[in-house]
Amino acid sequence: MKFTTLTLAIALLSTSLFAQKKVTTSGTIAFDATTSLDALPKAENKTVVAALDTKSGAIAFEAIVKSFSFTNPMMQDHFNSDKWLDSDKFPTAVFKGKVININEIDLKKDGVYVSNVTGDLTIHGVTKPATAVGSMVVTGKSITATASFKIKLDEYGISSKAIDAGKVKKEPSITVVAEFK
Repeated sequence: MKFTTLTLAIALLSTSLFAQKKVTTSGTIAFDATTSLDALPKAENKTVVAALDTKSGAIAFEAIVKSFSFTNPMMQDHFNSDKWLDSDKFPTAVFKGKVININEIDLKKDGVYVSNVTGDLTIHGVTKPATAVGSMVVTGKSITATASFKIKLDEYGISSKAIDAGKVKKEPSITVVAEFK
């Protein structure tokens, strides 16, 4: 678990000597698959590793699947089981991409900027292209990146009776927040 986190951070930091790299180990990913039938399929992971190259716009997130916390322990067991995310076989969820409009964002000036992100998201051993419109809030030397998007669970090989019964959204919302200092 710590090895993959460390590997991601080192790989992203070592790609260029001259690029400005920012890394955090306390990013957050919120997972919301609630429906009118069930308000419990909702979780948060506050130990996400994230890296941002402020010159090239390269951005990456890595989350340990077992670190998602649900209010209902049974829901957490289901989420990590082999019928869902199979966290023993696929311990991490990873996004690697780019802020494609990084040159339009003045990271030296306080403000709120729109960020357009594109890349590849790997969940449950399946990699799919992903895009999101997010924001970057610059305050002094701090950059807070936020993006929200939806995924289709069936595209990642995730299916269950609860999804079919409407107790879990087929397209849950994912929100990523990372503060880079």
